[in-house]
Amino acid sequence: MPRRRTDVPDLDDLVAYRGGLVVLVRDLVELGLHRDTIAYRCRPGGPWRRLAPGLVLLRNGPPTRDDRRRGGLLHAGPESLITGLDALELHGLERAPRPSGPVHLLVPTERRRSGYGLVMIERTDRLPARGPGRLPVAPLERAVIDAVRRMRERDVVRSIIAETVQRGLRSPAQLAAELEAGAQRGSRLPREVLCEVRAGIRSVAEAKARALLQQSRALPPVVWNAEIVDEHGRFIAKPDAWFDGVAMAWEIDSHEFHLSPADHAATLARRSAMTAAGILVVATAPSRITREPTLVLGELERTHAQAAMRPRPRLYALPSVPTSGAFVG
Repeated sequence: MPRRRTDVPDLDDLVAYRGGLVVLVRDLVELGLHRDTIAYRCRPGGPWRRLAPGLVLLRNGPPTRDDRRRGGLLHAGPESLITGLDALELHGLERAPRPSGPVHLLVPTERRRSGYGLVMIERTDRLPARGPGRLPVAPLERAVIDAVRRMRERDVVRSIIAETVQRGLRSPAQLAAELEAGAQRGSRLPREVLCEVRAGIRSVAEAKARALLQQSRALPPVVWNAEIVDEHGRFIAKPDAWFDGVAMAWEIDSHEFHLSPADHAATLARRSAMTAAGILVVATAPSRITREPTLVLGELERTHAQAAMRPRPRLYALPSVPTSGAFVG
């Protein structure tokens, strides 16, 4: 039986015992603290605070996101894994929304826990092995699908899936396999976005551009993110959209879709290479696709008509590779 004490062990000892500022009440009791002492220190205005029943934060301030994650894992018990937006942040995705609210956790089917507003607990019979990192996190493909199945904003789902594929972190096939293996509730929207990605779409702007092109009766289908080579097989460029019949390229032109100034410079060099090869290039800011769709379509249709009047350069398009790890403009 643990001994009772009313004094408090050194804070550093408590942090070292659990590895953070969030500890279980039973751990404090094992260290010799009496439950009355713990309750007193967690009183309003006291030096500690309760995060959930049986869970204490060893300071009296708003819990950080890391406090919530660690606390949720302690509360949910062994084998629990962080998934959803928190997992995406820990995996290093940059375009996913920052997590807020309860931390999404996966636990074994037989485990019964309440979230108490700290965590959202999902029981599963497909509990994956933890991914690498300091905290137990679901593999990226599971975290992506767990996040997007609960979303209703198409552009946010596009952004998450596009970044995952663009950076070569997972392929469309891997994401589709995870989507099919899991619960089908909420799967319609990510399924549609994965279809876009398989068609070569690599950004939210490109997805909107694809939808705009589908409204035109004058423009033929395009190839997205195809590699353009000359008659000797030499690589020329990889434009966003390629009108193969007339050797015309459409570039969705925005700094937002480049990782760095160097990448933007590479886009300018690519555009120069296309012009030198005889390709007609139309550059459009993403905002215009939404703000001025009729004008954008008109520009594309007129340029396409001009391109059809000239001799077509001897250029060839190689279909895009869905697992490419490079960002495109």
